[in-house]
Formats: sequence, structure tokens, C-alpha cells
Amino acid sequence: MHLRLGSRVLDLSTPKVMGVLNVTPDSFSDGGHFMDLEAALAQAQQMVTAGASIIDVGGESTRPGSEPVSVQVELDRVLPVIEAIVETLDVAVSIDTSKPEVMREAAAAGASMVNDIFALRHEGTLEAVAELDTAVCLMHMQGEPRTMQAAPRYEDVTAEVRAFLAERVAACVRAGIARERITVDPGFGFGKTVEHNVELLAGLSRLHALELPVTVGLSRKSTLGKLTGRPVDERMPAGVAAAVLAVERGASIIRSHDVAPTVDAIRVAGAITQSGNFREP
Repeated sequence: MHLRLGSRVLDLSTPKVMGVLNVTPDSFSDGGHFMDLEAALAQAQQMVTAGASIIDVGGESTRPGSEPVSVQVELDRVLPVIEAIVETLDVAVSIDTSKPEVMREAAAAGASMVNDIFALRHEGTLEAVAELDTAVCLMHMQGEPRTMQAAPRYEDVTAEVRAFLAERVAACVRAGIARERITVDPGFGFGKTVEHNVELLAGLSRLHALELPVTVGLSRKSTLGKLTGRPVDERMPAGVAAAVLAVERGASIIRSHDVAPTVDAIRVAGAITQSGNFREP
């Protein structure tokens, strides 16, 4: 399996890590840490050295209860960082946005992937990605960031997530976006309770029916905090454990703030899952 990001082709025969780089003052885990361009570039360098295959740059917090920012504010935050990474490092850059204007400007600056928590449902986003040569990550979310954790409900969370993603993939294909450019993300923590997230991770292999690479982001999330009792800055071991479980169940890309330990863990997990003696849970 592979994913095409512009002129790059990411080989997913072994799982890869997407490093998270939030250039925001209010993201739940690292808000405010990398607002300075020099600090952001140093963090990107550190993640690439640790083995990240993609750097995911975000300029708008999507934590529960977060408020949207303007197009210009988001552009001012992300464009200098994307340009600096592209000029300095040999790594694919993803733009974490739901705005078509930001998608286009980020791609012009060198981003080769769009990571959209709304799965290209906002006006103009489907058309923007169809026009570009970027990859796209389609994520499931019930509701929207400000209210998504109010009262999420599902009859069968994994089946409903899979059906939603299948519909969004079909919409992309109709718009002219090749399947080789698409990865899907079940959206852990986006409109889901702890129980929903646990059930979704346990049944992650059911997303194989989509026949596309699966991207998973559980790093430092509140579900890990509720399961372990740990604050956000002490959730790395739990995030690594979740990453291993996701890889065992077929995830191809792991989105993480803690790149080095995640890379090591999924290399071991990937080697074992690819051996002839491994059986899926």
C-alpha cells in the first residue's frame, strides 16, 4: 500500500509516523510552544531526525470547545513554518486545516498533504483538493469542535465511522481525487466518549474494508488521561501503547507529538504484524 503526496510516494508497507506541529496559542497539548518560527523549525528538525515521514502543521486549535480563527490569522501562522520546513528539511508537509483558502496557499508554499477534520465537507474544500496534487486525510467527527463532546451517541461506533468515511471517499473520487491520494482517520476524540474510543480502537481492523491507508491520532488525548489518570504531559507511554495497538489492527500512519518513542514502538509492532505467525486480535 502507498500514499501519493504530490511528487512523493510514501511506502506504507511499514507503518509511518506523522509528527504534530501546532503553531497555535491554544492547542490542548503544545499550544504556544512553537509560535516562534525558530522554535517551530527546530521542533520539525527534531521530529524528522527521530523518524517522522510527515510533519503536520496546524494553525487553528480543534480541541473540544475551541473557537475558529480567521483565514488570515491561520495563514500568518502556518505559511512561514511550511516554507521554512520545505526549504530546510527533506520531509513531506501536511496542512491541518478545513479552509480552502489555506489549503491552496499551503500547497503553493510546499505542503503536499491536506489533513481535514471535516473530511472536505466545508464549501470549496472538495474542489480545492481536487485541483491540487496533494494527498488528503479524511477524518470522522460527530458534530464540530465547539460542541462535539456534549453528548456523542452511536449504535455501533465503528460501523458508523466506516460508513461515513466510505461516503466521503466516494465524494472525493467523484470529484476527481484519486484513491492513491486518500487516507482515512476514524477521528479518536472527535465527538466520541472514552467508551466509543476504546471500542473504535478495538475494532479498527473493520476499516480495512475501505481498502485505504488508515491514519490514527491518539497521542496525548483525553481518553488516555481518563484511562491512566495522567495529565497531558505524562501521557507518552499510553500514547505509544495505543499506537502499537493501532498498528496491530492495520493502521498505516500514526499521528503523534512524541515521534521518537512512537517510531521505535511501531517499528517493533510492524515487524511482528508482518511476520507469518501474527494473528489479528
